[in-house]
Amino acid sequence: MKVSRRIATTLFAGAAVMAGSFMAFPAQKALAAEQVGDKLYMVIAGRQAVSHLDPALKYDLAVRMMQQQLYDGLVKYEGNPAEIRPWLAESWTTSDDGLTWTFKLNKNAKFHDGSPVNADAVVYSFKRTIAINEGPAWMLQGFVEADNIKAVDDHTVEFVLNKPYAAFLSFLPWWYVLNPAVVEANAKDGDMGKSYLLENAAGSGPYMLERFEQGTAYVLKRNDAYWKGFPYENDRMGGVIYRLVRESAAQRAALIKGEADIVTGLSVEERQAVNKRDDIQTTSLPALTSFGLKMNTTRGVTADVNIRKALAYAYDYDSFLQIMNGEAKLQSSPFTDAVKGMVPVADMPRRDVAKAKEYLAKTEYPDGGFEIDYVYVEGFELERQMGLSMIDAYKDINVTVKMIPQTWPNMVALGSKPETSPDMLAIFTTPVSTDPDAVAIQYHPSSHGKYYASHFLDDPELNKMIEEARAETVWEKRKPIYAAIQQKIVDLQPEIFGMMRNRGMAHRTWVKGYQDSPIRMGGEIDFYSVHLDPS
Repeated sequence: MKVSRRIATTLFAGAAVMAGSFMAFPAQKALAAEQVGDKLYMVIAGRQAVSHLDPALKYDLAVRMMQQQLYDGLVKYEGNPAEIRPWLAESWTTSDDGLTWTFKLNKNAKFHDGSPVNADAVVYSFKRTIAINEGPAWMLQGFVEADNIKAVDDHTVEFVLNKPYAAFLSFLPWWYVLNPAVVEANAKDGDMGKSYLLENAAGSGPYMLERFEQGTAYVLKRNDAYWKGFPYENDRMGGVIYRLVRESAAQRAALIKGEADIVTGLSVEERQAVNKRDDIQTTSLPALTSFGLKMNTTRGVTADVNIRKALAYAYDYDSFLQIMNGEAKLQSSPFTDAVKGMVPVADMPRRDVAKAKEYLAKTEYPDGGFEIDYVYVEGFELERQMGLSMIDAYKDINVTVKMIPQTWPNMVALGSKPETSPDMLAIFTTPVSTDPDAVAIQYHPSSHGKYYASHFLDDPELNKMIEEARAETVWEKRKPIYAAIQQKIVDLQPEIFGMMRNRGMAHRTWVKGYQDSPIRMGGEIDFYSVHLDPS
């Protein structure tokens, strides 16, 4: 079987497959939709490196994208709107008091080595994540203890919570199940397999790891024996090559030439440009993702809520929509529109220079005259443009802006401590759940140290409301609490609440089965349903 000539002849910077195994070409060559025997490997050009693969460690869009191909969770988010669907667990029940959750596992589920996914593996995986206390551990912190997760029988797992938690199920898609035998066989010096799982996998997912070349290429092979099967009939789909292409213009060029099958993270302008072509398809979907300018509430000028209010009212919000070419919507609440319980906040700041000056008059800088640091992702043109807009807007209140580009890891490090978190940090945040607790908890001290809580907000009244709402299981009782939480967060103004941008992807027309969901981070793809049809 031969691949279509239009794909077979395209070259792309990276790795190729020869004689059934992957070998590196010189830097200027490599194949998109590479063929191995009669199998096709789809090439995805992304902008973010995969730092590791361990489900228990910190994650970002690239890490999470790879993990969900290699591993399975008890349940999974799919669709638009995002809905939780059975996966490793085929059913579950909850006790009347909301404390005991019982999951029945699919008896057909198998790990990549053919061994069964059983209750012991689920218990092992959850306990490992809790013990390591990174990555998704925060999602269930304070609600689930390791000793209260038990295997009732080979295919039944029981969780007994410390206290009711209505959002419990909504976080489980990100708790992946590992093969204990593989992990333990590769553990060193009591590290619970952490060193091994950085660049190896021990899962049951629809893809298996074939190659991990840090900073260049990550190659996954389709698991033809996947216990759940695939939602398409195409035996030619062999795997995925995820390659780093850091510039949007280079991604666009690769897509147009047929050197990449899918590109993630294209700028709005680049995506709108390629959308005019008949051989390329694009998608644009409202997402859970929000963009905000996090302000350090603990030190410097932004420690004063009146300064924060002044900056919020002086900002030019129309610039958000202009920079995004209209593919965004201004936030009317700290909660994005797809979050359950979102209500518009009546006094959400919009540009009002007179009001900004009223707030400045309440501070030690009534006439402005100070400078703020604006830290953003180096090379991210969208965030650079936002900084330039800010410079212009803040001239009206006599405030200057120092633009400081940083790599993402450096930004995360700066935002992890109140002493180093800048005056203003540009952050895109995607909630990992549609439950309102996923957003509210970002303004609670338990989130301090994480990039999305670089404001270090700590308000006793707000903290109490957040804790009360997440423990209540009856939605009609939770709903008014979350309405009050949204208002309180706006009153405290720990950030300039910006916009909800659309999720956008672009792919060649020979890519079939692409499905999007607002729960995914910008640039994140679920490969499960995607395949190639070059005919």
